[in-house]
Amino acid sequence: MLDVALALEYLHHGQSEPVVHCDLKLSNVILDDEMVAHVVGFEGRVPTRGDIYNYGIMLPEMLTRKKPTDEKFVGELSLRQWVKASIPYKIMEVIDGNLLRTEQGNDAITAKCDVLAIMELGLECSRELPEERIDIKDVIIKLNKIKLQML
Repeated sequence: MLDVALALEYLHHGQSEPVVHCDLKLSNVILDDEMVAHVVGFEGRVPTRGDIYNYGIMLPEMLTRKKPTDEKFVGELSLRQWVKASIPYKIMEVIDGNLLRTEQGNDAITAKCDVLAIMELGLECSRELPEERIDIKDVIIKLNKIKLQML
């Protein structure tokens, strides 16, 4: 997901005018032979905060393996609300069990801290008001910190 964040940073800040994807979702992220993520399906030049929101929804979607359109999310319940309600004590209950296979207790504690940090970042990115959403540059800083903790 760091690759996707770096691509967004380049699009939003690496040119004279920001380029916005407008339809950022897991199906628009492809992996090459070296497992490097690439973003496809661009839309144009509009405010960048919509991409940040979509990125924030992709993070829990990836870890829970639940789409925002899953039948579980009806009425007032959304993927974001479901994840937010699980933080911090029930976070491991919403994570896809196939993603966190550990053999030692310390690994499980570290994994929980990493998952919690990623989910909280997703919530920061997907705040309701665009002006309250974190900037992609700050997302990259946080993702790099999480990556270092995982190593």
